[in-house]
Amino acid sequence: MAQNPYSLIFGKEPAQLISRAGQTAEITNAFRSEPPTHQIFMITGVRGSGKTVLMTEVTKQLKKDHDWIVIELNPDRDMLVSLASKLSSENAFAALFQKSNINLSFFGLGLEVNNTAPITDIETALSKMLKALQRHGKKILVTVDEAVSTPAMREFASAFQILIRQDLPLFLLMTGLYDNINKLQNEKTLTFLYRAPKIEIRPLNIGTIAANYKRNFHLNDPEALDMAKKTRGYSFAFQVLGYFTWEHGVLNEEVLADYKLYLEEYVYEKIWSELSENDRKLAYGIASAPSGQISEIRDFLNIETNQFNPYRKRLIKKGLLNGDTHGYVFFTLPLFNQFVLENYGLYE
Repeated sequence: MAQNPYSLIFGKEPAQLISRAGQTAEITNAFRSEPPTHQIFMITGVRGSGKTVLMTEVTKQLKKDHDWIVIELNPDRDMLVSLASKLSSENAFAALFQKSNINLSFFGLGLEVNNTAPITDIETALSKMLKALQRHGKKILVTVDEAVSTPAMREFASAFQILIRQDLPLFLLMTGLYDNINKLQNEKTLTFLYRAPKIEIRPLNIGTIAANYKRNFHLNDPEALDMAKKTRGYSFAFQVLGYFTWEHGVLNEEVLADYKLYLEEYVYEKIWSELSENDRKLAYGIASAPSGQISEIRDFLNIETNQFNPYRKRLIKKGLLNGDTHGYVFFTLPLFNQFVLENYGLYE
């Protein structure tokens, strides 16, 4: 039997990939412009929506140009020192820094330059390193997957703001959940992040998913479309439903049971645990009103519009609700309606 082309692993680029070409182009074109129109983008979306995959697509495109250097950083470590370390670990760059009399021995990076005092401030060191790279036409993209408001992340963001004001070729691409990005933006010293463009991950195109399933499972058009609709365009669901259908050889009740269980155990339970009590109450009202009509939801919960709207907006920003149709809201995630009904009040 051929290897299953679908993946259940978060964050890893799957073999069956539905490209987000438009969003990839939006980021890469902005970074490549002369001068760049933006030097930072933040990718937000619900868990499993494909944030990391989009970031990977962007880095792959930029790596095709040898002038781009892509550095991945961990927000739980000293990001400034990590950036200097990763740049200086490249032999060609190390030689360049030594020629530029950049002595990094103070930071334990092994780059000592005779008759030159070591630099003791990491921001100064990075500024000099970036200027040396800039003279050779290099551009540096830093990527941070699942950014959170750690001390290291806040320190790096503050330094990034200073470095780009010096017209240095430093770029930043971050992914993160809405709450984590929002908390980072709310830091008093990081208000510039409010002006940074966000890419909000939207559902995948149902027709494209149907074409993929039709090709891989030899379905007719109605069968493929029906299968695709079960995912609601949710990236992780596309992979999970494809994976279990491939394993069983056919889409049947057993596959659908595995599909539901996997989504719940690996995504929905975590999402549910992160919602506030009022968020859950609103979600329960939405799940209890099959029509999705806001007036029906408010009547069910016995709340006024001014009470409903803040939570509605927050769930939309979290990526859990679709509010595109005036007067209606619907969950973006497949089977989440049923999950909410089964779990609301269970442990309260």
